[in-house]
Amino acid sequence: MNRCWKMGDNISTDEILPSQYMTLTEKTELARHLMENAAPDFARLLKPGDIILGGNNFGYGSSREHAPLALKGAEVGAIVAKSFARIFFRNCINIGLPAITCPEAADEIQDGSCAAIDLANGVIISGKSYGFDPFPDFIMECIREGGLISALNKRRNANR
Repeated sequence: MNRCWKMGDNISTDEILPSQYMTLTEKTELARHLMENAAPDFARLLKPGDIILGGNNFGYGSSREHAPLALKGAEVGAIVAKSFARIFFRNCINIGLPAITCPEAADEIQDGSCAAIDLANGVIISGKSYGFDPFPDFIMECIREGGLISALNKRRNANR
């Protein structure tokens, strides 16, 4: 079980990672600046595997991968939200960070609660079970392999 961090609706990529850090490329360095303006202690308090709970339109704004990379660098286990900005969702999948749409869990699970996620079966457990549509096999492969490029490289190498 991992700690849940609850956020509201319309959390932008600039809130997740302030724009002055867009010149950085190392994900662990990016991770040190997560939510820096909104919650200065957030990056320090976040633990590997912790779960972000978002509201509607999580990750709107910039199409750059920096915000999801910062979350990945902080070893966030997953993001569960009511809905995602489309480009942010795709960027998460591309780097192997599970972005799960589950409005009921995002609404009901409280900040500071603990939860576990079973990606293969589409279940979030936190006092009660919340179902979500499991990812298709290829997306699961991307998550398992740490991202799209790693998954494609593994396939290419297996076919040599």
